[in-house]
Amino acid sequence: MNKELEHRFVTELENNQNIVHKVCSLYTNDRDSHNDLFQEITIQLWKAYPKFRGDAKFSTWMYRVALNTAITLYRKSKKRIQTQDYDSVIFKIKTDEYDDTQERQLKLMYNAVKQLGDIDKALVFLYLEDKDYSEISETLGITEVNARVKMNRVKNKLRTILNP
Repeated sequence: MNKELEHRFVTELENNQNIVHKVCSLYTNDRDSHNDLFQEITIQLWKAYPKFRGDAKFSTWMYRVALNTAITLYRKSKKRIQTQDYDSVIFKIKTDEYDDTQERQLKLMYNAVKQLGDIDKALVFLYLEDKDYSEISETLGITEVNARVKMNRVKNKLRTILNP
């Protein structure tokens, strides 16, 4: 590959690496697994970059490759990849007046999302990242209508999990 292509890739990766870190956090539970998945996603992005035509935004394409890589590894592993433990990432402030209602609700939501399948988890992730349905559908490789239907089903699953 030529130096210009390599430079463009490195620049785009540096500007959007947060996307990969978020996906890694969603599908791993410890620093080593996170780093391994980050490396694997970076390799897959590099391999696929010469075929990136720019039809979609780089970030959308990056989400797709990152999620597909994470999901593929998740499915290939004999044991379930542990997702990030919520307690290890939440910042707790201890004060007399501290109201932990929102924190408890977030913890319940994270635990509910952890119970979803890999595609549903990715769908919720993109939805919570404020991606619109056209970008979600493009990222996951499904139709926009399918993304909306799946999201409604996931919302119902989450309601059932949260309100048994």
